[in-house]
Amino acid sequence: MKITWDDLRIDFDENTSDKLIADWKWLIGENKTPVLVTSIGDIFLKDDKDKIYWLNVGEGTVAVAADNVGEFKEKLQDHEQVNHWFLVDLVAALKKAGLELDKGEIYSYIKLPVLGGDYTVDNFEVTSMEVHFSFAGQIHRQVKDLPDGTKINAIKFKPNHN
Repeated sequence: MKITWDDLRIDFDENTSDKLIADWKWLIGENKTPVLVTSIGDIFLKDDKDKIYWLNVGEGTVAVAADNVGEFKEKLQDHEQVNHWFLVDLVAALKKAGLELDKGEIYSYIKLPVLGGDYTVDNFEVTSMEVHFSFAGQIHRQVKDLPDGTKINAIKFKPNHN
């Protein structure tokens, strides 16, 4: 199945993009804004110095992706890097399985990898972009300090009132 750039990224409203990262401020800080949302549920952020960061929602990590926008655009031309960031083969498998995205939707984990979920078609569903980022951010915040292997009985969610 041929995958296009439009299959790998999701349009978002820049005027309300702060809602996407509200539940991640504990990890990413205050000075970052979304610049690119992947269909697989990750987000790229830019700081006030134009440095680009990759928020890996499945793992609950943030890492520098590029020192500036120009370098980021160059990296987006590298097929190996794009496969790493955008999980191209998984997106193709999700589409082949009949999971199609409508406006404002994203491929989201049924069970986050941090909770034992994996990167397979059976562990993804289509959900609202805002719900995906909010729930995942809240889960990661609650489990971030737990030792590996800790049994989790309950996770609490709060509505995002931004």
